[in-house]
Amino acid sequence: MNKDSGAGFFTGLIVGALAGLVVGFMYAPRSGAETRQIVKEKASTLKDGASSMAGKVKDVVQGRAAREEE
Repeated sequence: MNKDSGAGFFTGLIVGALAGLVVGFMYAPRSGAETRQIVKEKASTLKDGASSMAGKVKDVVQGRAAREEE
């Protein structure tokens, strides 16, 4: 199995989710102000999730690097 397949999957997942989000907002029957507020809230949630995921990935990478040094 290719070591990069997990990274490619998550990249595709993120890109697909963002594309779906954009299309969904374009066709949503809400006013511009409501839509902007929703986008702001979702972006904040996404940022928090991405920060959390980055921290977990960093921990995994550091753990693997430490084991390889031993």
